[in-house]
Amino acid sequence: MRLFDTHCHLDEEAFADDLQQVVDRALQEGLIGLASIGITAATSQAAVELADRFAAVHAVVGIQPNYVAESTDADWDTILQLVSAPGVVAVGETGLDRYWDYSPIDQQAEMFRRHMQLARQHDLPFVVHCREAEADVVAELEREASSGPLNGIMHSFAGDAATATRCVELGMHISLAGMLTFKKNDQLRAAAAEVPLDRLLVETDAPYLAPMPFRGKRNEPAWVRHTAECLAEVKGIPVEELAEATTANALRVFGLESSSGDC
Repeated sequence: MRLFDTHCHLDEEAFADDLQQVVDRALQEGLIGLASIGITAATSQAAVELADRFAAVHAVVGIQPNYVAESTDADWDTILQLVSAPGVVAVGETGLDRYWDYSPIDQQAEMFRRHMQLARQHDLPFVVHCREAEADVVAELEREASSGPLNGIMHSFAGDAATATRCVELGMHISLAGMLTFKKNDQLRAAAAEVPLDRLLVETDAPYLAPMPFRGKRNEPAWVRHTAECLAEVKGIPVEELAEATTANALRVFGLESSSGDC
């Protein structure tokens, strides 16, 4: 059974002591790809280095909304350089966050637009962080869609069915993380049930958001299987079918279809 973790943070300190073993466990669980995501210029550089170190790891480079206020012009210049580096498959994570008060929303929006435009310029998808800002994010996506079709991923989607439907209409993919498995998340499971199979992805956001039965522990890519199993149940299909579909979707959105035998 092939799986693809479309969003993790392998550069995090939580993996400093056993990263090789973490990647090995993921491969043993059938993962053929892991997207390691940048949230700052430095972590984006780290993601590129990890993609060079591990054949199964791919890099996503960008400045996450909560780090926008502290970022500099030099940081953005670094992202502009990294986006063309080998192993880079997407731009992000970008988006909007109204939960944390780390960056003014207007600064976040301006940087969100920069990321989407950069992705378009390089024919890459973009990865969207959205926390308590669904209406704002959809408005920005609609604004960008006026310039042409969108190609992106709603990372760790936590919105309702209406938001998921609109994002799909705009060309986005919906990626589900461990929160899908939490007992009280019936609304999220209901939203996931409405998403077409060819627009679904699975992720861990490791080391965060560990799925049941590991909630509260350090998450790792190997555990994406638990989210896949839950999503398969939500969709009413065998987990093998769900895994193959989400993996094919990941390969397509990241432009890796030609190298699917050795990602």
